[in-house]
Amino acid sequence: MKLSKEVLITGFALFSMFFGAGNLILPPFLGKNAGDNWSWVTLGFFITAVFIPILGILAHAKLQGTMYDFGKKVSPLFSTIYCFIVYAISIALPAPRTASVTHEMAIAPYFDTNSIITSTIYFGLVFLFVMNRTKILNLLGKFLTPLIILILLAIIFIGMFTAPVATNPSTFNSPFVSGLLEGYQTFDAIGAVVVGGILVISMNFNKNTSFETKKELITKAGVIAGIGLLIIYAGLIYNGAIYSSVFSNEATRTDVLNALSTQTLGNIGTVFLGILVALACFTTAVGIITGTADYIKGITNNSQNAYTITAVISCVLGVLVGQFDVHYIINIALPALMFIYPITIVLIILNVLPNKYTSARVFKVVVIITFIFSIPDFLGFIVPKESLVDVKNIIPLANKHLGWVLPAILSFVGVNLTKETIV
Repeated sequence: MKLSKEVLITGFALFSMFFGAGNLILPPFLGKNAGDNWSWVTLGFFITAVFIPILGILAHAKLQGTMYDFGKKVSPLFSTIYCFIVYAISIALPAPRTASVTHEMAIAPYFDTNSIITSTIYFGLVFLFVMNRTKILNLLGKFLTPLIILILLAIIFIGMFTAPVATNPSTFNSPFVSGLLEGYQTFDAIGAVVVGGILVISMNFNKNTSFETKKELITKAGVIAGIGLLIIYAGLIYNGAIYSSVFSNEATRTDVLNALSTQTLGNIGTVFLGILVALACFTTAVGIITGTADYIKGITNNSQNAYTITAVISCVLGVLVGQFDVHYIINIALPALMFIYPITIVLIILNVLPNKYTSARVFKVVVIITFIFSIPDFLGFIVPKESLVDVKNIIPLANKHLGWVLPAILSFVGVNLTKETIV
């Protein structure tokens, strides 16, 4: 694969878009619980946190449209609702989580202040930046991402040679599935659908770039971003595993990352990492809320009032949700992810496949079937689990929260075997 300067720049930019600082707390904690089964957990995490998101970028390379284009084969109404839900989830969960991560990594270890104060100040500043667009955030992003990567690589490589001899046994009954489901919490598949569209729009400003050139550029950039994510995620999972005997059983996700950085880089390294993560979290929050406000502005005839109201609502939500600890936010995110992630994965895969296998009818049937069979997973976090035992025992893999997978595959094959799907 020939790598030009433009491909490398685009690849690193794409990597930084995916590389939300909040995601850093997930792999080490996953490795801590995986222990000696870290490789199986890494494989599961790779599928939903790296492979599927990169497929989303490849789908954008093929479509070269916006997030709306991902679902329009199902119906225009479905695609509009899907876009709205994705943005609503983004401002309600991953954006507030950035404030929570900032408090736990950069504030709580050094200052005895309430998290509501942190989230209020944090989203007050976010609102100012959203309402006064500036290139400062872009400049910060260019420097922050490389610095964080350097620190993480230092943690990973130092950790590999200084870890204790003992590694705890796994606490997971199904390491592969646990890694798979934890990958949902990165929001990277959803991120692929969103940022891929941004990437395409930015490339469209150059009218002289052909469709095939843009397709090749996006594809290669996606591969570079995927390799970067795999190295960082796998390295952090592995280090969490080999240091598992050092962490306390009650350690939270942020505790594990902080302890890992202290073990490898010392207290100064931990302070520096906390500051960088806080700044990177801030840029992520501004990006999410600005993107959401832009979307609402776009569907309301470019209304600036709609933009402002969306920004206000997003920041108020950020304050209310961001005051809770990271563990709580991750738990309340599970129902939403069990609802939207299967549909997102299916849309990504269908948009990557050749058109002759993905007619409008295929899209409709597979998405509807996926939605129906993901309902027990969604309800499993809302209603008592005992009430769903009989249903989950009937559906293959439902007890692993993957009841939608086999029906989606069978419906795809079944519809393609009928004459009506021939394009």
